[in-house]
Amino acid sequence: MKTLLDTWLVYSRAMKLNLKQPVWLVVMLIQPLYFLIFFAPLLNGLDGAPGFEAGAMETFVPGLIIMMALFGSTFVGFSLIAELRAGVIERMRVTPVSRAALLIGRTLATVTTTLFQALLLVVLAAPIGGLTIYWPGVFLMLGIIVLTSFMLGALSYGVAIVLKSEDTLAPVLNTFVQPIMLLSGIMLPMALAPAWLQNVADFNPFYYAVEASRSLFEGDLGANAIWQAAAYIGALAIVLVWWATRKFARAVA
Repeated sequence: MKTLLDTWLVYSRAMKLNLKQPVWLVVMLIQPLYFLIFFAPLLNGLDGAPGFEAGAMETFVPGLIIMMALFGSTFVGFSLIAELRAGVIERMRVTPVSRAALLIGRTLATVTTTLFQALLLVVLAAPIGGLTIYWPGVFLMLGIIVLTSFMLGALSYGVAIVLKSEDTLAPVLNTFVQPIMLLSGIMLPMALAPAWLQNVADFNPFYYAVEASRSLFEGDLGANAIWQAAAYIGALAIVLVWWATRKFARAVA
């Protein structure tokens, strides 16, 4: 019970800080909108092509949402480094707050903002791009977003607490994110890629997250990619949250 209460306190504080500085939320939404407005129209002629059987927007928007979760959650560690420099984490050492709550509360705040951005992007994609929304699939897709955001948020905070430097964190995260994005089929379906590249993508758990999101948008609730994404992303989330929690516990011991 104490851990739950501490998690709520840390979560509430993180959300208040997010609301006081909404510029970051706006920026993370504007970037996908650029792709939606300036890139998505280039795909209109691909309706019915391999990978675009459900329609250009119905294929592109789910990948765009995963991209938003990927970038929005991976770089939250920068805020933690600022708190380390300001002595916030140091002061928490003398409090009885649960060490696990320090990570989980922050990560849940990241998940909340990501879910809000994802829903807003879906709503905006309907009038801007002509997206046909299948709401049951969208709400199920949010479960994948929760797992993805929770996993990446925990990873980012854990790496930040280890590195303690923005100058080091930025290239490390970029080196990690770029190949994941390119091999996930976010921008274009991997069905268009040569066979060797598709084989490499099979080892990328985010490829299954993208494919699962597209299947859910289409209303194909029985697609194998859905349980594969849940299994791979869920397993990674458990491992990374455990690892990041240990790093937090040591940092504030």
